[in-house]
Amino acid sequence: MKKAVYFFCDDPFDPVAGNVLAAVRHFFSPEETSLLIDGLPVLACSSPSGDLFSFVRTLKVVSHDYSRYLPVMTDHFADCDLAGIITWHEGENAPDGILTTHTTGDVDSGAFGPADPECMRNLLLAMEQGRVEEGMEDYRTVTEATHWSGMVYGGGAPGMILRYPVPLLDIEIGSSPRCWSDERAARVLARSLLSVFTGDGKEVRNILCAGGVHFDPNFAAAALTSWNGSAFGVSHILANQWLVGGRYEEETGPDKLDRCVASIRGGISAIAFHDNLKGPYKDRFRALGERLGIPVVKHQALRSPEKIQWR
Repeated sequence: MKKAVYFFCDDPFDPVAGNVLAAVRHFFSPEETSLLIDGLPVLACSSPSGDLFSFVRTLKVVSHDYSRYLPVMTDHFADCDLAGIITWHEGENAPDGILTTHTTGDVDSGAFGPADPECMRNLLLAMEQGRVEEGMEDYRTVTEATHWSGMVYGGGAPGMILRYPVPLLDIEIGSSPRCWSDERAARVLARSLLSVFTGDGKEVRNILCAGGVHFDPNFAAAALTSWNGSAFGVSHILANQWLVGGRYEEETGPDKLDRCVASIRGGISAIAFHDNLKGPYKDRFRALGERLGIPVVKHQALRSPEKIQWR
């Protein structure tokens, strides 16, 4: 039996969480447990395969007040195999009509939370399948670069990320009021949550993605790509802006990258960097690949995965 826990802000401040939780209640009829968080009973249900899923309502978005919720997470949900925060996405120039997820980490400081590429892939596949079934041609299922909302909303110091031992994903709808209130999107996210442990039988080859923009289409496409019984496992994506901000070209860069790789369950089988990444950063990833004995490729190679010289 595997366990997952999902956190929902029970306040209209979050325009997405309540809608998704309502859909969860509709589809899965979770029952109240005796555990209270913020005075609200935790809800729980099991999947047909026997995996256990907990749904936690909180008064604030978990990552916005990590010092408050980290003890709750470590005391009650440290034995989970996956955790997720259901929330909204917004931002200047943010794409609209998206169903997205991202791993937790502060690239600048090199604080990377645990990541499970296989679970993240299962979630993305379920989201994409739901998007198609709902006829949502105006939406895309995409990946988002690794970051931590706690840095934006003052949730705490980035080192706190390392204190929760469970892979933690932000699972979002974006990026406008029209999308946040879209009941179709809420249904898709809700139905996908119980699919994180359900794979499609493909051999997952984990890759570390580097460079590019925050919503890089090349890495998003790779996350949904499969070939000859294999598939990419995409988790941490190190966007160009944070590689530069974190000075990964300097002598501290290799240590940060080692911590990143160590945080990925199952390790990595390849590194893919965006071709627009500047030379000193490419050199860092080439050196990392040489040390690990794995291929390092440009992002264009992800379109022809069968040609990659896997080792």
